[in-house]
Amino acid sequence: MKKYNVGVIGYGWVATAHIPAINATAQAQVTAVWSSRPQNASELSARHGGAIQTFTDLGAMLARKDIHAVSICSYPSQHAEHAIAAAKAGKDIILEKPISLTLAEANAVAAAVKAAGVKVCVCFECRYSSQFLATKAVIDQGLLGKLHYGEVDYYHGIGPWYGQFRWNVRRDGGGTSLLSAGCHAMDALLLCMGSEVESVTSTAVKSASPTFAPYEYDTTSVTLLRFRNGSVGKVASVIDCLQPYYFHTHLVGSEGSLLDNKFHSVRLATNKHKWSELSMKMLDSGDVSDHPYQTQFQAFFDAVEAGREMPLTSLADAMASHRACLAADASARENRTIALASWNG
Repeated sequence: MKKYNVGVIGYGWVATAHIPAINATAQAQVTAVWSSRPQNASELSARHGGAIQTFTDLGAMLARKDIHAVSICSYPSQHAEHAIAAAKAGKDIILEKPISLTLAEANAVAAAVKAAGVKVCVCFECRYSSQFLATKAVIDQGLLGKLHYGEVDYYHGIGPWYGQFRWNVRRDGGGTSLLSAGCHAMDALLLCMGSEVESVTSTAVKSASPTFAPYEYDTTSVTLLRFRNGSVGKVASVIDCLQPYYFHTHLVGSEGSLLDNKFHSVRLATNKHKWSELSMKMLDSGDVSDHPYQTQFQAFFDAVEAGREMPLTSLADAMASHRACLAADASARENRTIALASWNG
């Protein structure tokens, strides 16, 4: 089994979740950290285990032959620049979402990755949650039949009590409600519906609560989607709610329906007057320490070792979800339906 030394790009809140998850995999260990703010190597080594070198020169870290992969945990506006630099340096990449804040930059990342032939894991880790692994299994077993409607909604009040709030409120920080966090719901819907997005129609609004006044963009958006196979869907991204975290899922098919952790299936002849319950852990927190990174990162290093693409959260999967999010944001801004086949950002 090959051992992979990993360099972390950006040492902030999300990096403190990536590092232990990477170190918990069978093959990888974080051995370097780049930060624009000088970090104490001894302190980081003691906190996270192993010997960690620190860098303030990204080029110097990427030039190290003994670093095989990087985990990009920098600000969203820096993701594309850092991913392209890592690809050119021949490093396999774990890339925190979003890939970028624009379609042009996301396309540039995809081009750089293709040219370099490196492997990429984009952090749509909700696909590796118990909730969506079980949901996908129900779909794949045909228990719901052919899906014709699906809705996945993201409710998470991202206020001053979160460390990311200070930069997330800016257009050049969080970007939009979808890019900031609701992209997890968009990605989950695409996972469930299993078809390319044909068109999106979106609208957005901002809370009147003074808690969310610092946001420079609308904090709630609702997007209607039409898929190429004729099915339809809806994604709400609500980062200005004052309520517990809730990742709502409702799928309707020709032989049954699923609502969060409950389902009814004609194929199984379950009681149509009462939901049957699935044993799964629901996504119930927006805290990165609760995300299933370790499961996702283990799948990534297994794929890298086997020389194959990342399952479930490959760059191609993530690009489809980002394209839908970015088109939805454009739809809300321009007050029109956008057909993705002809849209170039």
